[in-house]
Amino acid sequence: MKKRGFLLSFVLLVTMSLVAACGGNSASSGNNDPSQLVIATGGTGGTYYPLGGGMADHITKNAGITATAQATGASAENIRLLRDKKADIAFTQNDIAEYASKGTNMFQQDGKIEAFQALGALYDETIQIVVSADSNIKNVADLKGKRVSVGAPGSGTEVNAQQILEAYGLTFDDTKLQRLSFADSAKAIQDGQLDAAFQTAGTPTAAITELAATTGVKIIPIDADKIDAIIAKYPFYVKTVVPANTYQTVPEEVTTVSVKSMLLVRADLSEDLVYKVTKAIFENTDKLGHAKAKEIKMESVLAGVSIPIHPGAKKYFDEKGVK
Repeated sequence: MKKRGFLLSFVLLVTMSLVAACGGNSASSGNNDPSQLVIATGGTGGTYYPLGGGMADHITKNAGITATAQATGASAENIRLLRDKKADIAFTQNDIAEYASKGTNMFQQDGKIEAFQALGALYDETIQIVVSADSNIKNVADLKGKRVSVGAPGSGTEVNAQQILEAYGLTFDDTKLQRLSFADSAKAIQDGQLDAAFQTAGTPTAAITELAATTGVKIIPIDADKIDAIIAKYPFYVKTVVPANTYQTVPEEVTTVSVKSMLLVRADLSEDLVYKVTKAIFENTDKLGHAKAKEIKMESVLAGVSIPIHPGAKKYFDEKGVK
């Protein structure tokens, strides 16, 4: 009898283990699904952080799992956070995602990173070269010898700055280089400690808006022939015009270039969870609390996406007829 009882208990234990392993595809029941989601964004003065906060709210309300937005060093750091499972969803630029998937540029030492997939494209991220309103800097070439911030170390902004300076025959060594966040760059310009800052973000960018209201700003344009050269070498760029009066001290439109912002997710998250997250985000773009959210369109959600789409996101977009 004891032997029979032992065998019965063993069978029940094995059965329960199998049920636990195979059961359900709910928001947090996948083998690799966390109990709550961390969204890696960017600096608090940029666009990623407030947008990420809005997305976290709607994921928490609609996807059956708690989500929180985390301030980070942005694009490149965010991809490493996904790889290390310290974040589950991440903002990045399309160019940075491609570098990571190929192990090039700032990911040469990392090698190819395959721990992430695309959730969808968002909006144009504009490279804005910011100086104070009374600055004598009028052209990118004038940055030679100046105190210039190129964004947080390892950020997408840093690579954009390098590529734009390159078009003018300049390198970082030609400037008094600093690597500051958006918010710290704005404060340094306001305090007279910095001459110019590259900021790659959706417009209007909070840090620049605040600086325009205090010190006043100018946005330095990129020359048409240089834009052509940049796009010819780096096809992920597009020509962009920052509309007049985007910032209160910039009454004229400014011609520059943009890349595309996008969301990534950990590749090992369950299809069901990512489907719910995708739905929660893209069905509430009008409630995300930032003006840039108006530019997130279903018809362009796959534009500029060169890496695989997560099956959960693909399922949602297929339902919506997105090709």
